[in-house]
This record gives sequence, C-alpha cells and structure tokens, in this order.
Amino acid sequence: MNSEDFFIKLETQIQNGNPFVAYRNPNDKNGLTKALLQDSGKVYRTSVFNESGFVFAPFEIDNDVFLIPSDDAESITTEYAADNDSEVKKENQDFPPVFTNAEAKIQHEKLVQQGIEAIQKGEFKKVVLSRNEDVQTQLEALGIFKNLLKKYETAFVYYWFHPETGIWLGATPETLLKVERDKFKTMSLAGTQSFQGTSNVNWREKEIEEQQIVTDSILENLRDKVSGTIHRSEPYTIKAGNLLHLQTDIQGIINSEKSNLKSLILALHPTPAVCGLPKKNAEEFILKNEGYNREFYSGFLGEMNMKKEIKRNNNRRNQENQAYASILKHTSLFVNLRCMKLDKGKARLFIGGGITKDSNPADEWQETVNKSHTIKSVLVK
Repeated sequence: MNSEDFFIKLETQIQNGNPFVAYRNPNDKNGLTKALLQDSGKVYRTSVFNESGFVFAPFEIDNDVFLIPSDDAESITTEYAADNDSEVKKENQDFPPVFTNAEAKIQHEKLVQQGIEAIQKGEFKKVVLSRNEDVQTQLEALGIFKNLLKKYETAFVYYWFHPETGIWLGATPETLLKVERDKFKTMSLAGTQSFQGTSNVNWREKEIEEQQIVTDSILENLRDKVSGTIHRSEPYTIKAGNLLHLQTDIQGIINSEKSNLKSLILALHPTPAVCGLPKKNAEEFILKNEGYNREFYSGFLGEMNMKKEIKRNNNRRNQENQAYASILKHTSLFVNLRCMKLDKGKARLFIGGGITKDSNPADEWQETVNKSHTIKSVLVK
C-alpha cells in the first residue's frame, strides 16, 4: 500500500473510534511500517498473554493490559524509511525555547534526594524516578508519527489509539523480550549521555555500575526459566536519537517445562532500567513518592504470538519442500520509553533516570532535560 493511503486509513480509524496501532521495527531495511486496524470498537484485554495480536501494557501490570487481536483486525503495510538528513536538522532545533521550570526542578531534585537517602538506608540498590511535562505541539498525531519514523531508524516507533487510552506515540530503544520457537532475546540498557558526534566515549563509574546492576538482575530473574547457559555480550555503546546508552545483549533457550511467555514477561517487567532493584521495593517507592500516574510510560508494547512464515532453503535438493514453509509464532515486546500521550493539542512527555548511591540531584534533573529535548524535537513542523 502506498504511504498516503496507509495514513488515510489511520485517520479513518480514529474518526470511527476504532482501536489501531501503527509501528515500525528497529533497523528495518526498507522502512516497513505495519498497522493493525481493529474492525470494531470492542475492548479486548489480556492477563494470560497467550492470544495473538498487539499488546499495550501499563507500568502497573495489575491494571488493564489492552490487546488488538490479529483475528479481529485488518493488517496493512507500507514503506516509510528514516530520513537521516532530517535527523541532523531536527537535532539542532531548540523546542520549545530552553527555559527552566523552577518548581518542576525543585520537585524533581527533592524526589531524587529522597531516592538517594532510601538507597543509603539500604531499602534498595537502584530506583528509576521520573516526571511528566506538558508541551504545546504544532502537529497533529499523524505528523508527529511521521517525524518519529523519519528520525528514529534504530528505535521501535509506534502510534497507538484506543478509546480507553487515548493516543500514545513513541520511539523506544529498549527491547523487553523477543521470542521465536524456544529461543529468547532481551537486553540490559542503562546509562545516558548526550551524543557529541561520536559513539566512541568514556563512561563514568556511576553509569557502568548502573548498567551492571541491570544486567545482573535480568540474569538472576531468568535463571530458573531457561535451559542451559544464558549468553550475554560485553556492554557496548548504542545511539538513540541524540543520546547514547550502554547496552548488553542477553539470550538463551526457554525451559518450556518451567516457563511460558507470561512468566518470562513477569520475570522481566518492570526492568531495573525503568523501576529499580530489588524490583518490589523500588516499585513501592515509585508508587508512593513519584506523585503522578505513569499510565503506559515504562510499560511495554508490541507483537505477541504473531504468525510468521519461514521459507525453507531454496536450493535444488530442497525444492520439493517449498510447499511446506513453516508457520511459527513470534513475540517482540518493547519497553515504552521516549513516549508521549497526546490530548487536545498538548503532548504529555514522560522522562526518567536511574538513581544510585552516587547520583547527584542537579545532574539527574539535567539528564531529564536532555532526554526531553530528544522527544520534543518531533513536535515541530
């Protein structure tokens, strides 16, 4: 489908009040952009995670987890590739004019100080503390989605609408979980610094420690759910928009006797990169002290148990097998970071950072400001 018709279909869905999601996977060579258009306004939820479709889950997973089922939705695709020139241009724009909201700064620094003191008392090792910020936008949702697609080639970019949730958009760099057959992949992502023209950078001890805490926690949570060894890469630097992060890749084989998709999701979510460690203590601190409802920020979203056709090897000896291409299920879930909720010309942005014993409240405030610039740059024409 050409991109103009694709985008018209999305607009029609909103006008009809029917749920949809449009999205593009990271590093897709041709910019393949997909959409699932639900054929009614019916509300589907999941708590078992064995359905096939697109799932949209909040930070507090005990709350509603929404689903667009494959069987009750039209699937469409188009190609809409990233524009690297626009990335350079947009990065250099200041939007809105840089100013400091003194009250927000005071509140966030106070929250971070509370987190540091709780760590010093031994309540947890790390906690991720966030804030939200409402910004006027010059663009409608579709324009913002196009900007995200143009700018974030290496991220999972999405546009979600549901009458129960409103409009959400984002470009997240973090994979929660990928599953195909009995193999799984996840990642440990933490540490942030601004991109200054090179990815060959030095990381401070605070960021290296923060990322190691995330890695160790993921490995521990997965240990009794896998068969054999869990493989992990060395930490390496990745670029997401105008920010750099430290990443470790983690993969292994699922033990089907001890685990299923739901137990893997519950073992990983919320990750230490959006919550903290130990998970339960950090989550309790966040819910008690952050002072606002995260909703779907730092939840997760993506394809769940979707059918995928795998063609067999196309050499002469295997030609008689061509009719038997295998259909398998795959799941590809992402942590809902770098996201916004759109409502009446305003974009509500959500920005957070990891707090450890070595954190500095003023530095943590500045990190949220840097992260907000990344997402604000897509709100301009």
